[in-house]
Amino acid sequence: MVRMSVKDLTMVMELMMTMTMTAITMTAITGMAASQEKKSTAGPPHIVFIIADDLGWNDVEWRNPSMRTPTLKRLKEEGILLENAYMQKLCSPSRSAIMSGLYPFRTGLQHNVILTRQGVGLPEELTILPQVMKKRGYATHAVGKWHLGFCKWEYTPTERGFDSFLGYLTGGETYYHHSSGALNFSSGPGYDFRVNRTVDFKDFGSYSTNVFAERAVQILRNHDRSQPLFLYLAFQSVHEPLEVPEKYEENYCSHMPEGPRRKYCAMAAAMDEAVGNITDTLDTLGYLDNLLLVFTSDNGGQVLAGGNNWPLRGAKDTLWEGGNRVPSFLYSKNLFGGRGGVYDGIVHAVDWLPTLMSVADAEEDIPYDIDGVSQWKSIVEGKKGPRKEFVYNIDSVDNNAAIRVGHLKLIQGRPGELNGWYPAPEDGQQMEEENGDLNNLGPFGYLLFNVTADPSERTDIKDDHPEELGQLKRRLELWRESEVPAMNPPPDPASDVTNFHGVWSPGWC
Repeated sequence: MVRMSVKDLTMVMELMMTMTMTAITMTAITGMAASQEKKSTAGPPHIVFIIADDLGWNDVEWRNPSMRTPTLKRLKEEGILLENAYMQKLCSPSRSAIMSGLYPFRTGLQHNVILTRQGVGLPEELTILPQVMKKRGYATHAVGKWHLGFCKWEYTPTERGFDSFLGYLTGGETYYHHSSGALNFSSGPGYDFRVNRTVDFKDFGSYSTNVFAERAVQILRNHDRSQPLFLYLAFQSVHEPLEVPEKYEENYCSHMPEGPRRKYCAMAAAMDEAVGNITDTLDTLGYLDNLLLVFTSDNGGQVLAGGNNWPLRGAKDTLWEGGNRVPSFLYSKNLFGGRGGVYDGIVHAVDWLPTLMSVADAEEDIPYDIDGVSQWKSIVEGKKGPRKEFVYNIDSVDNNAAIRVGHLKLIQGRPGELNGWYPAPEDGQQMEEENGDLNNLGPFGYLLFNVTADPSERTDIKDDHPEELGQLKRRLELWRESEVPAMNPPPDPASDVTNFHGVWSPGWC
């Protein structure tokens, strides 16, 4: 037996520790390399972006148990709820913000929506979301509602970066017969359903929610999963008119009294079932191993057509929270590192473009400054969000505007026409009229709210906070300097469906 001195023993122990640490370090490096190789092998994630139409804050089951949206509830519970998600107050402005990353008051789409006979669209010179995705190697498909202009082909989906399109170009239509026009300056309805550039008559009589879900499933089945996929699915649901197969009322919403709210509930249930069919397909075909699913609404609920935003104030087409704050969540099996829960950061419609660019590793592909900021790193790491302020809208035609900075929200001018609080009929509560005399507010009057402490906007605090009022007014005026004139032309007779065999068609502007 060889005896060792204390000094020799110490040297041997130090050498062994060095060898051990080296082995650990090499193992860690090897593991990191394997992890990076696995990540790069997986490639950019598939992205499915689902947007509902007019789905209100209180129209989802996780906030209102009377609604029947179990698929959305499950995906939300397994994903990340975006508690402070905002859109514009109406359809076209929200969709333009999603696609361009720019506030609508900077693109001329801040006033109302694009009406069927107006010769305008999302400006052609803008690089929009599907074009970015296509540049990064994604296959891009659009299904459902477009509503970003169609008077010329250059405004339509397949000319703006989508490989395919099935859906309708106008803002609203019937669910079975796919006709629209009565609310859009038309003397008579026109047909509006297309596959790419071709008018689609084979789906006449089929319920649009089912048609769109079947098309999404078809895309998923036919797609080569070695290529990343960007699927933009814009449901018609739950926009008026209130139409739905009877079985959804009977099976899901019979607990509600007959009327608009019951039918609206059934429409939401039909959409939820469609989302379930799509997610089942994603699961069966293996997409969920590398997928991000986004769900959002395009604006608040229309309380005159069954929608509900309780306890938020107002409705669609108002600057109140009820018109702009929407149900929204992200779902993925692995992109969040297994972390779910709630993200409290403020997420605005303009943020979707840069956020999805981050997901696709395409941050450098927009050639101009946008208003959106990427939320992706904050969401994945569970950190505080990057957004501190946003503009609800600036509309010099309606003479109103709103901005949020931190906890404070400033409204200038009359916020809209539906200014009260509208509980869901199933709650049995009474509607509350607006407080204060908004009729005398005028275009240069102001309201100030702390929407963190008072999300229902019940207490105007401007008289108690004159300094903050002045700061937000100055900030709003700075934003106003970048407003461009609203595109709001009169109806163009050349658009009439009689010129296109009864079909709403491009080619007249």
